[in-house]
Order: sequence, then C-alpha cells, then structure tokens
Amino acid sequence: MNMTRNFAATACALAVWGALAGAPVLAAPLATDTAATTAAATATASLGDDVQRALKTFDVPGMAIAIVKDGKVVAAQGFGVRKLGDPTPVDGKTLFEVASNSKAFTAATLAMLVDEGKLAWNDPVTRHLPGFQMYDSYVTGQMTVRDLLTHRSGLGLGAGDLLWWPSTQFSTDEIIEKLRYIKPATSFRASYAYDNLLYIVAGKIIAEKTGKPWGEAVRERILTPLGMNGTTTSVADMLASSDHSAPHSKIHDKIAVVKPMPVPNAVGAVGINTSAEDIARWMNLLLNQGKTEDGKQLISARQVAELWSEQTPMPIRDPKPPLAATKPNFLSYGLGFQLRDYRGRKIAMHGGALQGFYSTVLMVPEEKLGIAILTNAENSPAMASLYYTLLDRYFAVPQKTDWIAVYAEQEAAMHKEELERQGKERTARAASSKPSLPLAAYDGEYEDAWYGKASIRNEGGKHIMRFERTPDLSGELEHFQHDTFIVRWKERNFNADAYVTFALNPDGSIERMKMAPISTETDFSYDFRDLLFTPVKAKDATKR
Repeated sequence: MNMTRNFAATACALAVWGALAGAPVLAAPLATDTAATTAAATATASLGDDVQRALKTFDVPGMAIAIVKDGKVVAAQGFGVRKLGDPTPVDGKTLFEVASNSKAFTAATLAMLVDEGKLAWNDPVTRHLPGFQMYDSYVTGQMTVRDLLTHRSGLGLGAGDLLWWPSTQFSTDEIIEKLRYIKPATSFRASYAYDNLLYIVAGKIIAEKTGKPWGEAVRERILTPLGMNGTTTSVADMLASSDHSAPHSKIHDKIAVVKPMPVPNAVGAVGINTSAEDIARWMNLLLNQGKTEDGKQLISARQVAELWSEQTPMPIRDPKPPLAATKPNFLSYGLGFQLRDYRGRKIAMHGGALQGFYSTVLMVPEEKLGIAILTNAENSPAMASLYYTLLDRYFAVPQKTDWIAVYAEQEAAMHKEELERQGKERTARAASSKPSLPLAAYDGEYEDAWYGKASIRNEGGKHIMRFERTPDLSGELEHFQHDTFIVRWKERNFNADAYVTFALNPDGSIERMKMAPISTETDFSYDFRDLLFTPVKAKDATKR
C-alpha cells in the first residue's frame, strides 16, 4: 500500500485549476519570488488538463491534490466526484482513507516520544510490551522499536495481514498475540519485506507510553497542533463527516462503488483519513524540519532527519524500457517513509491502499516541495503518471515524457499478459480429472496456526468456504483439477479468488489444505500462501 506528489503556482494558475476541476481552490499565500513563481506556474499550468485526462484514462471517479512549496500551500483542491453516480464534487476538504500513509504518523509520534525521553529507537520492544513475542525467541529478544518500522523482521511480504484485512473480528491485542505463530520467511534483519503487523505493535507502544489510544495520541500530538481538524483516525468518524469520498473498486474490469472497509484493529499501520487541505499542513511540518507555521518545534529536526534516514535497503528492479527514467539509483526504507532519488533529488514518499482508496504522499526535502495525491479508486498508475509529470515540469526536464500515455499503455499490457497467463492455466489443467474424494468429504472445519478456523459447508447444494473471523471472506468452491478447487469470493470487488488444494494421508483422509491467489494482480495482503490449514477433527484425534 503506497504513493506521492508536490508543487507551486500563481493565483492565475490556481484559478485555471479550479475552473478545470469544477471545484473550489483553497486560497493560500503564494511565494513572492518572481523567478520561483514563474517556474512554479510553468510546472503546474496544465495540471487541470492532466488530472482530468488521468481520471478518464484510468477510470478514477475522484481525486484530491495538495501541493506545497517553500512553506506555502500552493494548491489543495479536488477533481472529479466523491461518488460514482452522484455529481457532488471532490473539494479541498473531502476526506479520503490514506491507509499506509498513516505509518508516517505512527513513526512521527514515536519520534516525539524519543524527543521526550520516554523511549529510544533501539529499545527492545519487550521493554515496553513485556508480552510481545515473535515465532523465534531470539528475534523476540532482539527486536527493537526501530525494527518495528523498517520491514526487516524476517516476516514475509504482508505476513499475517488476513488477521485484519478484509475487516475481521480480531482485536488489536489478539493480532499482536498471534505474531508468535507466524513463521519467518528469512532470517532477522536479512532483507526487506513490507509488513503491516509490526506497525500495529508500534501503535500499541504509543498507546502504552501515552496512556491513550493510538488515534487520541496522534490527534493530540499532531492533528490538533497542525490544525488538521477535518482529519479522522477511524473510518466510522470519516463516514460521519458530510464531506467524505466513497470507495471504488473494479468488478469484472468495471469501476463500481463498494462498501467501506473499517479496520479499527490495525491502527498504527493504517487509520488516517484526511483531505488535501489537511495533508498540506502535514507535508509543510516535515519539510520545515518539524516546526509548525507559528514556530513551534513539534518534532525535533534531528528526529525528522531520522525518519528520512536509510534503514533497510530495498531491491532495485529494471523497469520496462518506457519507464526507464523512473529507475532510482538508491532505494531504501526509512522510518515510515520510502526513500529514493529521481532526477538527482532525494525523495521521501509513501503510498497507501485500502479497499477503494489509493494515495501517495511525496516530498523533495532539498526543494521544500511536497505533493499529495488522494484517490477514491484502486489505481496506482493514475497517481504515478501525475507525479512524474509534475516532477518533470517542476525540475524543468527538457525532454518531456507523456507519463499518462506511458502508464496507461503499461497497465493495459500487464493486465492483458495476466489474463493470458490465467487462460493458459485453464487450458493446461486436467479438465477431465475428478476429486479423489466425494465432495462431502472435503466439508468440515480447518484450522491454521495463526489465523484460526475456516470451514467448508454444503449450503443449498453449494460448497461454501468461510473464514470464521472474517465475515466478508466467504465464497463458493468450484472444482479446478484433481484435488484443487477455486474459491470465488462473494464480494467480487476483492479481486482475490484463490486456489484451494487438498493433500491426502495414505488412508485417504485429508491431511492439509493450502491456498494461493489465482491472479498476480491480487493485493499481497491476501496472504493466502502463508496459511496451512489442517482438519480440526484430525488434529484433535492426534492429541488424544
């Protein structure tokens, strides 16, 4: 879950943006330096056209963009609509879920606690949460507060995310307790793998050290001092606002409104819902080395530098030739931020994705430039194409690239390739094969060490799989080949149908059940591959 953007412009350019967007523009003080203002106006003059084109090209109903430069809010405005089928426009105050962009708020709150001497980055987690436990006892003892934020714990990509995604009935404490049952994928601190669960642990430390829930602590320490009064720390509070955006997902390749996905048990990893106007204040705080507009040092400059310091190297892969210019020379994760370079400048950025929402927050520290793009659809190319367009213009890159066209072409090609791959799998399957057992033999309860129970039941002649603590994760099983089935989830917007494969004991009873996503486009937080279900009855019989 992740993304980013930034700029500056004249009053004339802002008026053009507002007219093109059909939405009001936030009145804000502008830079007075003539050269800087001219450069900014050149960089952003076509933004309205670019955004409208991106909305149409990538099938995104609505978007909000915030741009700050040299401590000034250049723009904080909306484009498109809050909800498909409803003409109400997005504006500068419209709230969007920003998902993993909340991680930076968690890191910043911990930084404040470091400033206050209430903890240190290299403190063992067990000093603040004595009951904390990982699968490996050595890792339990060595895991530090810093390690919680740097994606180097040894957990696999998105490990354990099914404990909170889609909305589950596990409490935050239950999720943290279940970490001890999740096997590592690599050795401790050996490599980068993005995770969410350890940020939930970080949120719990904040609650313990402040004596307040994560949301209250973040509001008291960051949101209120910055005047981010519209921002909420729960989806429930966002939905109570009169100005919030609806989530949208693709269902059979067609954009549609979907229901919100509350995940109150995952605060620390996610939780912030904000607007263009409010996120501009957040970016200015960080770009001003932790100092508010009225001169208060909210976070020390030293700790802001720590947030943006390299902690864990990330692998750099060669992009497709049309995207070659986007390849960084360095790429790493800091504390709540991804760090990289583009056109010779250091970038601190992050993306966020939850059901129906994608966002990016991007800052260029040496330019005091920040760009935030908030969207109400699940499409990262829409954001990437815009922030590269804006950065190229702001950096006065002589040879312009039509990033919207490039990303649209790449997205279409990759989707086509994935559909062809799935088609080949279907063609290559042993279509005439039969399950080893009668269908009724696959029914029953199954249990995984960290998730818990799932069941398969005959309901009206259909075999339905249900995840016990995830109400929306239920779907019908259909035979694929041999002892492999496909579960097609009732919630079609999940786009996460999965293979379900059974292995048998020598006596023909079921030994285990494993799962794997069908599509490479399935979000990694559907970490089906990490599950190893065993029949509950068989396990109980073994104990006796």
